[in-house]
Amino acid sequence: MAMWRTAKHAIRSLASTVPDVSPFVRQLHASPGSKKIVGVFYKANEHAAMNPNFLGCAEGSLGIREWLESQGHQYIVTDDKEGPNCELDKHIPDLHVLISTPFHPAYVTAERIKKAKNLQLLLTAGIGSDHIDLKAAAEAGLTVAEVTGSNVVSVAEDELMRILILVRNFLPGYHQVVKGEWNVAAIAYRAYDLEGKTVGTVGAGRIGKLLLQRLKPFNCNLLYHDRLKMEPELEKETGAKFEEDLDAMLPKCDIVVINMPLTEKTRGMFDKDRIAKMKKGVLIVNNARGAIMDTQAVADACSSGHIAGYGGDVWYPQPAPKDHPWRYMPNHAMTPHISGTTIDAQLRYAAGVKDMLDKYFKGEDFPPQNYIVKEGKLASQYL
Repeated sequence: MAMWRTAKHAIRSLASTVPDVSPFVRQLHASPGSKKIVGVFYKANEHAAMNPNFLGCAEGSLGIREWLESQGHQYIVTDDKEGPNCELDKHIPDLHVLISTPFHPAYVTAERIKKAKNLQLLLTAGIGSDHIDLKAAAEAGLTVAEVTGSNVVSVAEDELMRILILVRNFLPGYHQVVKGEWNVAAIAYRAYDLEGKTVGTVGAGRIGKLLLQRLKPFNCNLLYHDRLKMEPELEKETGAKFEEDLDAMLPKCDIVVINMPLTEKTRGMFDKDRIAKMKKGVLIVNNARGAIMDTQAVADACSSGHIAGYGGDVWYPQPAPKDHPWRYMPNHAMTPHISGTTIDAQLRYAAGVKDMLDKYFKGEDFPPQNYIVKEGKLASQYL
């Protein structure tokens, strides 16, 4: 009994010298020996061979298979990630590293984390790690990291495209041509110029800032809401005005763009009440995360005309089921989750994953901005 009291005292003394760090932190870097690495990516099927740089699919496997296997590591790649007998669950008990993308996310639940006794590292090939239960990952002492900045240009360009598609009422015209029709009035009655419109971005991080820079030449009135103000130089460059109160900004906007991460604070943030505060006829672009919006509230507002158009490529869950209401609401410009997975973006996030794996094997730290969970702590944007 005395030995047990002494041991407990020693444990408490050790813990007191390491403040704010989970006592259950797993080894941050790889221990010697072969590692089992599992990648979860969408299948490209016949498209896989059409571009040698198509690395973000299961067949492309981020282009790291030969490199990993040459070092003696086991690399398993699958697109089968859901259901009680899925391929991913077969490997959960003994994998060391799990790589996934936001485009075909492997939902890493607390239950999966509990079963993954050897798991040390969760990597997102791209940006956005909300498919992971970050609280459970932190409590388990896992490291969660992503390739920060790898596809911000891709997403910002896509947002600008969707704004123009909605403002100009482009899709009905395209559908007319495909159907062999010709009815200019059916398009022109709700087509506008972007110049002179008020565009507000909810979130002005890396993507939001790039969007504001790209909107500047269109002579829009630019607003932004964020927890932090931009640098004065960038505010001056873009002419964007900071709006501290989101609910005060929204009624001013002809177009609202969502550019914030999905956290417990932002989940369902745009519900029926908040949408009602927006200007009637508002256009919304959301390439951030589908779960930031109340799904049915968006569909209802599109049907009533309060939202004149909704465009984006993020859904919840993903892949979206066939009966998802956003597939059938009027005046939408929705696609599968594609904005951040251009070939250029794939080359960047594939290189980023390889670099982080190399650092993991060597016992080196990642770039600080790539960490989402480190030593039991969540990155500030997820708090």
